[in-house]
Amino acid sequence: MAMPVSPDYRADPRFHALWAAPGGAELADAVAPATFPQQILRFRNDRAAATVGLETLDDNEWRAHFAEFAPLPDNQPAPLAMRYHGHQFRTYNPDLGDGRGFLFAQLREAGTGRLLDLGTKGSGQTPWSRAGDGRLTLKGGVREVLATAMLEALGVSTSRSFSLIETGEALRRSDEPSPTRGAVLTRLSHSHIRFGTFQRHAALDRPETISLLIDHVVETYYPLLLGSNAPAAALLAAVTTKTATLAASWMAAGFVHGVLNTDNMNINGESFDYGPYRFLPRNDPNFTAAYFDHSGLYSFGRQPEAVFWNLRQLAGAFSLVSDTQPLVDVLNGFGATYRGALAGALVRRLGLKPASADADVDLANAAFRALAEGGEPLRWEPFFFDWFGGLASEPRARRGPRAALYGGEAFMNLREVLATREADRPERLDDPYFTAPEPEELLYDEIEALWAPIAERDDWSAFEAKLKAIEAARVGWKLGPSAS
Repeated sequence: MAMPVSPDYRADPRFHALWAAPGGAELADAVAPATFPQQILRFRNDRAAATVGLETLDDNEWRAHFAEFAPLPDNQPAPLAMRYHGHQFRTYNPDLGDGRGFLFAQLREAGTGRLLDLGTKGSGQTPWSRAGDGRLTLKGGVREVLATAMLEALGVSTSRSFSLIETGEALRRSDEPSPTRGAVLTRLSHSHIRFGTFQRHAALDRPETISLLIDHVVETYYPLLLGSNAPAAALLAAVTTKTATLAASWMAAGFVHGVLNTDNMNINGESFDYGPYRFLPRNDPNFTAAYFDHSGLYSFGRQPEAVFWNLRQLAGAFSLVSDTQPLVDVLNGFGATYRGALAGALVRRLGLKPASADADVDLANAAFRALAEGGEPLRWEPFFFDWFGGLASEPRARRGPRAALYGGEAFMNLREVLATREADRPERLDDPYFTAPEPEELLYDEIEALWAPIAERDDWSAFEAKLKAIEAARVGWKLGPSAS
């Protein structure tokens, strides 16, 4: 076929090569995508596409690759549905795997050379679909596009929604009005190898497959660990650091993932697969995202605990090929790593330069006390908006709609702490984003309001306007490595 790609396109189907090599067949199943009656392009992420050389595809070529899943040049010849197990709400489930998605392609990111995956959601049934139809609702796709855009703007390591195509199918679901419209989503991620990928082979007593996976992950994603005398412990340490940092960034962003099962965590510390997520309306440790999380297992304040529990399960799988004590030593360092990462994340959210570890922790504690003092009227995102840049923003905060909330004792203490800190890139405050009285938020009621005109009259204007507003916030905050 012709090459409808830019010079930045670099195919590198590493996982397919692993699967095709001796010992790799247990990792995935070759599958065929569903055939959809319609292919209505609803969203294409050209900024993400430019990072992998695919922004030059016209809309017809785009649909050919991301609705029909024609192979990309020199890439995987067929999609692979990955096999894994997982703990779901801490109950082990051996009947998992890619039930409505697959790994479609792998390619290198322009500039960094990082290996990226194009994976799907809603692309049809696989051997792991169980009783499911393998489909995604259009509303679910819209919600994921919004989540990934907002999290990227807030500096969280996240998959990026790459493509959303409406399929013309009518789906039935128990948790939303049915029939409802169907869609297929493609996401750009740094890996789809999950904690549960290792758990599967531990449960099946396949240490040789665990070693094969560890070698692949180290060589592909953590090459600095090559040659380690204890590769499993070295990899666990790297994954623990990245996962603790991810949990800290969720907390700083006021984000509640909702379903922190071991099959929803990957080896690169990247957030992905957004179901019943929520952003905090205000500081509330008990706030949950999933209506079925009756015990609050994955509530906002318990997310670090959930992440640590999941890392323990990964370590358990690694114990089949490693001495136990080095793995325990790694896990014992999680708390300190997380606390440091949380302090650093809050410093960045407040637009300040880092200081000593103790000073950053003091600032984080002062910020949490201030949020608690503000109570229900003080929403999460406006607090960070009002105080971005530290005391440089105090006049703006004092003139703003929340001025009356900023006179209490905890805020006096916060001001004292901020007086000792220096703004990081204070020119960011000159961005037009900071002239508005309110920041961009993505609370539940707004998501429902964005969906309503799509459902009622196929009006996408509010959704598209919201994405533009989130992009303006991303450029204004400049919190993440991909901000420009």
